[in-house]
Amino acid sequence: MKIKCLLVDDEPLAISLLQNHISKLDYFEVVGTCSNALKAADVLRTTQVDLLFLDIKMPQITGIDFLKTLKNPPAVIFTTAYREYALESYELDIIDYLLKPITFDRFFKAADRYLRISGPSNNKIITPLQENFIYIKNGPKFNKLEIDSILYIESVKDYIVVHQKGGVKLSAKYKISDIEIELQDKSFLRIHRSFIINLKNITAFTAYDVEIGAIEIPIGASYKEYVFKMLKNS
Repeated sequence: MKIKCLLVDDEPLAISLLQNHISKLDYFEVVGTCSNALKAADVLRTTQVDLLFLDIKMPQITGIDFLKTLKNPPAVIFTTAYREYALESYELDIIDYLLKPITFDRFFKAADRYLRISGPSNNKIITPLQENFIYIKNGPKFNKLEIDSILYIESVKDYIVVHQKGGVKLSAKYKISDIEIELQDKSFLRIHRSFIINLKNITAFTAYDVEIGAIEIPIGASYKEYVFKMLKNS
């Protein structure tokens, strides 16, 4: 039995991307696509759905408000371009929260999480991806970095600088938004347009900055409310 997925998003390109990702996994299938929550409600009344990929910002009713109306919802993975809904979303007991643009690697991890959470009754098996390191491409090389060794990541023009324990630094041509997507299911949090921190290594924080040992990293004005909530709950 395949896992039946319903895709709900008002952006056709976002739907197409998810369809393409799902087509690469033979144990998932798309049973429907909808451009808004009202159409999704009709599908859920007539079709078996195991997993709902649900956009948050949509016309008429948001994905969060729609989920709250469902008495017996299927498992849900939120898909959105807005990070500020993460805290509220996880309070709704969702499987995962994917930031657009959704890479296949990140989608794959969400699929794996669904299969593990769904329990032993689901006989599908997927090999979990390694969680304790990340590869950073620097020129022709892929540098393997232990997650716990990373203190924070800084954006400098077209490059990122990965600051590690012991004063070790790695500079690579990378957009900070791209590395943010790769790290979003790990212990990292973007607190400024130029900084991503490792939550495991912070020693103190205020409403204005985060301390990692003797290093003070500012919290961006547009990030303050979200970051402060996440830090208090981490």
